[in-house]
Parts: sequence; structure tokens; C-alpha cells
Amino acid sequence: MAHINVLSKEISELIAAGEVIDRPASVIKELLENSIDAGANVITVEIKNGGRTYMRVSDNGYGISRQDVPKAFLRHATSKISSASDLGGILTLGFRGEALASVCAVAKVELLTKIREDAYGTHYVIEGGEEKLNESSGCPDGTTFVVRDLFYNVPARLKFLKKDTSEGNSVSGLVTKIALSHPEISFKFIRDNKVELLTAGDGRLYSAVYSVFGRDFASSLIPVEHTWNGVHVFGYTVKPLSAKNNRKFQNFFVNGRYIRSMTCCGAVEEAYRNCIMTGRFPACVIGVETLPGIVDVNVHPTKIEVRFSDDKVIYEAIYFAVRNALMKLDTPVELDMSRTALSGQDYRAAPPVRDKQMKFSVTAQTDEIRPEKLSPPQKKAAAPLRKEPDNVKENTADDDTDTAAVAKAKENVNVNAASPDADTSQKAEDTAQTAVYDTDGSECSDKGNDREKVDDSAVTQQIMEEIADFQFISQQSFERRTQVVEEDKETEQPQEPVVIGELFKTYIVAQQGEDMLLFDKHASHERYIFEKIKNNADELESQMFLEPVPVLLSYDEYDALAQNVDKAAVLGFDIEPDLAPTVAVKGVPIILGDENPSDIVSQLARNFLECKHNPQLEIFDELYHSVACKAAIKANDDSSLVELQALVNMIWDRDDVRYCPHGRPVMVRLSKKDIEKQFRRIV
Repeated sequence: MAHINVLSKEISELIAAGEVIDRPASVIKELLENSIDAGANVITVEIKNGGRTYMRVSDNGYGISRQDVPKAFLRHATSKISSASDLGGILTLGFRGEALASVCAVAKVELLTKIREDAYGTHYVIEGGEEKLNESSGCPDGTTFVVRDLFYNVPARLKFLKKDTSEGNSVSGLVTKIALSHPEISFKFIRDNKVELLTAGDGRLYSAVYSVFGRDFASSLIPVEHTWNGVHVFGYTVKPLSAKNNRKFQNFFVNGRYIRSMTCCGAVEEAYRNCIMTGRFPACVIGVETLPGIVDVNVHPTKIEVRFSDDKVIYEAIYFAVRNALMKLDTPVELDMSRTALSGQDYRAAPPVRDKQMKFSVTAQTDEIRPEKLSPPQKKAAAPLRKEPDNVKENTADDDTDTAAVAKAKENVNVNAASPDADTSQKAEDTAQTAVYDTDGSECSDKGNDREKVDDSAVTQQIMEEIADFQFISQQSFERRTQVVEEDKETEQPQEPVVIGELFKTYIVAQQGEDMLLFDKHASHERYIFEKIKNNADELESQMFLEPVPVLLSYDEYDALAQNVDKAAVLGFDIEPDLAPTVAVKGVPIILGDENPSDIVSQLARNFLECKHNPQLEIFDELYHSVACKAAIKANDDSSLVELQALVNMIWDRDDVRYCPHGRPVMVRLSKKDIEKQFRRIV
């Protein structure tokens, strides 16, 4: 048996330093946190060769008194805490008293510091933990650290450093994140004698975002501001169409400290659910302010990870904040005409192609077309907006991938989305079939049928009553939406858009005041049906098993599911906790068909464990997508002007119908000013 030896001071300090300092970015992080805690409002960071040979951090903070300089480099020496009770309310970035001791143990450190009350400052040099110089010196107020030759005395750690470019990029990323977390401080970052970053330090987060990420990124953001159960969330999040292809642009800060948190990340991505394209991720700069007592920052040596006393409160606060911002401030997509502008070129050089010109489905009229002036529709084989469930079955009969469960789900949720009032819809259908009209409103024959005299005004009035009777959302779904967004109802409602035609049998052309609107009729109708199905699917019918199916979970998943059995029952799951960590699954929603119960229940337990506001499984969304896509009107379907107007009336002011379930926009807007610019009426 080997003898137990007490490690020497040199070895123990090197081991301890390895927990905190593993690359140049670690040194910069510790020094920057000390500068911020010292009350600095101007900080300069400079590195050379990726920080391996030279690092400098200068600030105009309080400085260190001459008698305290040697003590500052001792392990567990700090001015941030003095008693055990202070650990429960830490508001500073640093508090362990290990930063300077760890840095000087593996590098050559030079310090210049001066407090405002002293006439002279202090010049201090320490290498490998041994003091080399301590003298008075003239220097400005504040502190400057110069770190040279990192890991000069630890060759094993030195060889694991990456290339200078990679290490420099790591330092750059760290500085930008700290600059975002403290917009009240002006940061300058110099890399190999070139200034890469300079923030204003004006206290505005948007200014810091603009300086760090540039104009294009900043212009794609919408502000976030919300308070939930004492947790204040603020910052910016990106518009869904400007999402990124990875999560590297997600930045979270808790009480001014940059952190990595799956709770925060999951809350943001859940808020974007069904509004973002597959394979894309939201970008954000979000700060969280809360009582320090509910955040434990002492769980990681580098303090990059924290622990919350109640993850659910933090999750919901961020979720509601981002969801509110998306529903209130994410305006319809503006059609960008800058790339298609003539820009002084000869328009005769590229004559327009005739088969790509606009074609409207109705003849132009001199008067403004309003719903009460619309002519009755032509007779159709089936009105796209008034599909009965039987029609949906016919459309999906040839689809071999459809399961009986999906067909059953369609019948249960009644995908007759556009006409909730079956009696009114049927009356309008019978009335529309009694006569056929040309686009100008005059009666005509259809395949040799005799003309029949019908009162035009009566037909039009009947159709308009049908449009007016549409029930956009159920009372239950409305109550759910008002919990997420408190809509500000103005006394003057915006002018409703008026449909003036259809483009390529796919896009609805409408006018609203001084704007032209283009709607994707399939995407619009698909999202409307999707929301209707989802809002009416709170209690799903269950399919019971002959014998319970045992499902083995992890212990934390078991606990989360056992505490939410009632919520699982609302989703159609009959689950009974068994001997931990096993649950007995007695039934699952019919809509799931032949899906493996073990995989489904495990995913459900994981959603409860992650405190998701809506624990409904993603597979539900996929099935709802399938139902809505097949039930919605398609591109190239024949649609009358009245039917198009009805669809626009249903969706144009809906906050939850801005993107199709796949993340594509349902509407784009083009202003009159932009159109007049193209024709050079204005410049």
C-alpha cells in the first residue's frame, strides 16, 4: 500500500490553478470580473499571440491599496465576502479569492494599481507564486494587470493550448459576452495591435448589441421586457425569420453574470415553437434579474454555471417574456425592394417576361372593392374554405402514410375550420348552388343548365352573414392566450384589408390603407386550422391497453411524471406510478396510433422535468401539422373572391397566425411608398 503524503505548496497551487485557469480566456475572465467589481466604467483588454505570451487588462476602478497588494495574491483572499451568510446573497462576479492566486501560479504577472486617495501607486511583480518586486510608482487611478508567458512552468498544460487564432477567438467571444452583460461599461478589445471591439458604455443594451454583432443582427431583434413572480426578464430576441443555424448566438445573463443554462435555452426555444423553421435556432440577448438568494453561483469553479432554487419560475418568466414579445412586436414581414430596384439601370435592357407578369382572378374595378360590393361566387365543385370532414378523407385516401389514428383525429377535432356554424355554412352552400355567375355578376349557364332568377343582394347578404359568424377561437383558447399576452385594445381598430385579387392562384393580393398585403393562402389556412385543432385538443380521447405497459424511467423523470399525473391525463395518458422508477401505462391518446409507449412516455416525463409550460409532445404537433396541411386549401385551387376575403378576415389580425406550422410567413407587406419608389414617383 502506498504511503499518504502531504502535497507541497507548489504542487497544490498548480492543481488548484488548473481548476480555474485552463487557457488565456480563463485569465481574461477572472481579471475582467475583478475590474467590474471594482466599479470601473472603462476597461481595456489587449492580447498578443492569442494571449499565450501577453495579456493586459486595464481599468479605472477603485484600485488596490499598497498594503493590500501582496495579500491579493494569496489563495482565498477576497474583499467580496467576510462571513458564511454572505454566500447566500452574492451580488459580485468574483468572490472565491482564487483568481489572482491561480493566475500568478502559472504565469508571470505584473501589477500597476493606485487608489484615488494616494499620490503614488504600486508596482508589483510576481512569477510562479513568488514575489519579485514591490515598489511605489506613478500610475493613473485604477488597476492594470499584465500577464506574460502563460503556463511557462507547466509544460504539460502548455502543449494542450490550441493555435493562437483559436485561443484569440475564445478571448474575443468572452469579451463580447461580458460587454453585453454590462452595457454601462465601455470595453475596448485589442488583438495583435488591432482594435476589434469598442462599446459606447452608455448603459443601453441595444448599443452594446450593435457594437458586438453589427447592424444586420441588431436590426433583426425585437425587445423583451416582462416580470413574472418577482423575476424580471429583459433584453432582445430575434425575429423568427432571422433565426440562426446553431445556438451560439444565445446569450443569457443572471444578475449581470454570463451563464450557460439549459433552463433558459429551453424556455426560449419553447417560445418559438411552431414559429421557426426546422433546423433553425433563435438568437437572443436576455438578462434575468432576481433575488440573489434563489441563485446559487457557487456550483462551478469558473462560475459559468449556476443553479436555481426553482427552475420552473425562471423557465416560465423567460418563456412568457419571449412569447409576449413575439406576439406583440413581431410585425408582418416587410417586402424588401432594395435588391430589385432599378438603381439607375436602363429598364429596356431586361424586358419583362410575359408569363411571369401579375394576373388577377377578377377584372379591375374603378371603385374600391369592399365586401358588401362583391359579386356572388362562381359555382365550384367544392368551396375550399367550406370543406366537410368527408372531403378531407377523400383528399387523404391515397396517402399510404396516413394512419387510422390520424383519420380518427380529424373526425374528433372537426377540421371544418372555416365554418364552425354548420347550419349557416350549409345554407350558404345550398344558396350558392342555386345559380352560377360570371365575374361581373350577371347570370350565366353552366354546362347547359337553365338560368334561374336569384336575388343577388340576398345571396351576397347570406355570404356576408356567414363571414361575420366565424368564430375565430374558442373561449377556452382565448383565455389561454390572454395568459400569455395581455392585448392592448385600442378604441380605433385598424382598417381591415380588402382583397383585390389573386396571384398565381397561390397568393392573395389585398390592400390595407397605404399598404399592399400578399397572403399565402395555403400557409394561412393551414396555420388557422392548426391553431383551431391545437386549442380544441385539451382533452384527447384515450386508447386503453388490455394490460398495463411498464415503462422504466430515470429517477428524476419518474418524480417529475408522478407529480404531474393529472396533467398527463388531460393529454390522454392513463399512467399510474409503480415501484420507482417504473410507471404503468394503461392508455395513450388515440391520435398516437402505433407509436411506442415507452418512447412517448419517456419524452413526456422529460418535458415535465424541464418545466415546459406546454408539456404536449412534439409528435402531437407533427400530427396536427399533417391534418392541417391536408385540410387546408392548396395552391392552384380555384377560389372565389368572397372565399379569399373570408380567409383574410379570419387571419389578418390574429397574433398566432403569422407563420405556418413549418415556420414560413403567411403574409408580407409592401408599402405604397416603396411601390412609388419603383416607379420613380418619389425618390
